[in-house]
Amino acid sequence: MSTATEPALFEIMSQMRAMRRLRPDPVPTELLDRLIQAAVWGPSGSNLQAYQYLVVTDRQVISRLAPLWRRCVDAYLATAGKNTPGTMNDEAYRKMVAAIRYQCDHFAQTPALIIPCYRFKMPPPSVAGLKAMRASLGTRATLKLAVNRAFGVVAEASSLYPGVQNLLLAARALGLGATLTMWHLMLESEFKEVLGIPKDVHTYAVIPIGYPVGRFGPVSRVPIEKVIRRDRW
Repeated sequence: MSTATEPALFEIMSQMRAMRRLRPDPVPTELLDRLIQAAVWGPSGSNLQAYQYLVVTDRQVISRLAPLWRRCVDAYLATAGKNTPGTMNDEAYRKMVAAIRYQCDHFAQTPALIIPCYRFKMPPPSVAGLKAMRASLGTRATLKLAVNRAFGVVAEASSLYPGVQNLLLAARALGLGATLTMWHLMLESEFKEVLGIPKDVHTYAVIPIGYPVGRFGPVSRVPIEKVIRRDRW
């Protein structure tokens, strides 16, 4: 619980569970717009702001996505999600899987989906720019950076996910349930086809939004003493 001198934000963060059971009631457009505004307030690398947020409320469109969602969920639960994580006991894991299955079974009734996207084509570095990089980083690091596609993906993600976290915090503050998922990436091209997303646009999440069936409550996390390393590893 927050104290008189502690911002309410801390309490919101401590009770921001993934809410997978959602009521079918529609979410007002103005509330969804407030979520996007919160996301846009997040930081953006080089202040490029090359993101777009696709908001889907058309039930016919969502119904077309439902079979794709089920295929992704089945694949996840059969592989990465098959074994109980080390930080979760069997009962907690069973409840999580039940919630995932509930969301899957009721996906077509999801009130809203938000898909954070990023579209930016990095211009090739100039000769002068490469020379400057080589002088600063050395030949090996410069070559590695030039051919490493992962750098661009991480750069885009770092300009999107802070905004996504803003969006999730805003949803919790407004009494809306939400879940950050990336399962759609298993069938990203099919999702893009249904949603009309151009091939050169990268999608980074599908976030179901709605009024929760259950209640918000404290999240279960490891103590910070287990994750902090000070000064050196």
